[in-house]
Amino acid sequence: MSNNTAPRQEPAPPHPARRLETLPQIRRWIMVPGMLVAAVLATGFSARLIPGYAGAELVVDQELSLHHDGVLNAAAMALGGIFSPVGGTVLLALACLFLLVVRRSPVNALAFGSVASVGWLSAQLVKVVVERPRPNPALLVDPLAPETGFDSFPSGHVSLAVGLAFAIWFLARGSRWERFSVVFGSAMVAGLALSRLYVGVHYPTEVLAAMVSASAAVLFFCGPWNRYAVALVSRLGFLGAFGPMPKRTDAAGALQRPKA
Repeated sequence: MSNNTAPRQEPAPPHPARRLETLPQIRRWIMVPGMLVAAVLATGFSARLIPGYAGAELVVDQELSLHHDGVLNAAAMALGGIFSPVGGTVLLALACLFLLVVRRSPVNALAFGSVASVGWLSAQLVKVVVERPRPNPALLVDPLAPETGFDSFPSGHVSLAVGLAFAIWFLARGSRWERFSVVFGSAMVAGLALSRLYVGVHYPTEVLAAMVSASAAVLFFCGPWNRYAVALVSRLGFLGAFGPMPKRTDAAGALQRPKA
């Protein structure tokens, strides 16, 4: 009796320049992010509306303000500048240009920039909805960067760090740099969160909310990206001059994938 069972062939790994053509996607990519965003909004409105909430949180900022140090001050202010709206825009542009021009990876450049931007911009949407006032710098012993306004919840700096951490991990996933990317990204997010509290421009719940809301935004974004990105990117033929691009046949197959 002959054995006609052929060995199953494993799919070929993606070309390194197209590594981010498909992003990691959770099973419930709509429901889970939706629940996370709902929790963030509930926390934001509670922080803004419940009497005494801000006072209890401000204790952390006041305690850190009592122990400012010259070196730590410089480090915190430097991080604030790098991850500011202007600094963040330049940082993302340089990272995407590096992937596009140096690494010859147009797909990776588009995906990296999109993931980081989605995480970052999620904070701006929540800020508009919640409108929580920033900590009063007059109540701090040493306010390093006094800020006012109703755009405190959540932290945009931390949201950018979370978006970048996801983008770096996605890019390094499956390579020898994966573990390092996780450690580096986690340290970057934690460092930004602590620096914003140290400077005194955010409450503790705001840096935590930024981690959750930015993560939710990225987790949701992976779903539409995996379904539509190949078809859209394949139409940008001019990017083929920089590196490998999805083919139209790949795009047709992507659009036929079942919804998650």
